[in-house]
Amino acid sequence: MMKYSKPILAITMGDPAGIGPEIAAKAFADFAIYDRCRPLLIGNVELMMKALSVSKTDLKINSISNVAQALFQPGTMDVYDICPKGGVSDILPGVVSPKAGELAFLCVKMAIDLALIKEVDGTVTGPIHKESINAAGYSFSGHTEIYAYYTKTKKYGMLLADENLKVVHVSTHVSLREACDLVKKDRILEVILLMNDALQQLGYKQPHIGVAGLNPHSSDCGLFGYEEIEEITPAIEEAREMGVDVDGPVPPDTLFALANGGKYDGCVAMYHDQGHIPFKVLGFTWDKEKNKMKSVKGVNITLGLPIIRTSVDHGTAFEIVGKGIASSEALVLAIDYAITLYNNKLKNKG
Repeated sequence: MMKYSKPILAITMGDPAGIGPEIAAKAFADFAIYDRCRPLLIGNVELMMKALSVSKTDLKINSISNVAQALFQPGTMDVYDICPKGGVSDILPGVVSPKAGELAFLCVKMAIDLALIKEVDGTVTGPIHKESINAAGYSFSGHTEIYAYYTKTKKYGMLLADENLKVVHVSTHVSLREACDLVKKDRILEVILLMNDALQQLGYKQPHIGVAGLNPHSSDCGLFGYEEIEEITPAIEEAREMGVDVDGPVPPDTLFALANGGKYDGCVAMYHDQGHIPFKVLGFTWDKEKNKMKSVKGVNITLGLPIIRTSVDHGTAFEIVGKGIASSEALVLAIDYAITLYNNKLKNKG
């Protein structure tokens, strides 16, 4: 079996007022990740020192200003130090602020820049807070849009991935009313092709894809709407003509159960919550007795980019910041997906 060099991954701290720094500290304390990649953190040294204390991790910090200074040694967290003007003393745990948004944005932008000039092999992002980002003057609705803008990518999509369920969306961060208007043949076809390509990058030789309808029961032949007849079915038929193994429109109330059972390798959802709700029902587990999340699984991958980007698929969790209970499970999973994408990219080249 061909062996590949371990990829250098730029991992962003996320919103510094959220759990991003804590879960990054815990992920880096899992020394096994160094067997699979060479990780470095894009963040702020001062705030990461606090995160190491909160998460009770026995790590040293190697502050760097370029990738060449990284040690990539277990027990040492290489931190590419980012500091906004005026420092970080006024960034408070669990508080939305322009300063926190600015730092989170600068970390993401640095990760993108390093990947574009090939100083790192992939990027993994911690959770950001959209309100903080916009308060800092950056008018983006999320990571996906930031990456698309700075990589000049026009055709892109958001893929949610876990062991048994992989979902990509026709639209994401728009109102539900606008989402219905965005269900158009050309976009649906574009997303089907993005999903097919992504699944192949993840190791599926001949992916089988299911496409959700928009309306209840996929409209029952036009009884509850015409999007299935006029937009979704024509997109599916054209994808088939291009050699894609795709079914649909499948009633959205059954598609995800079928996929979780193994019928489909990937699903195309028509809008944000249609895909996110079943995904999080499967990946997020609430512990009633302890009054906290027991498990938070799931990875967000941006499709269509010239660089690798994976992310946790959970938020900043302001309500538990500083308690030391945030789980790094999703971040470690995001790191592993980035490694898989990198290795398969090399395999396809070779």
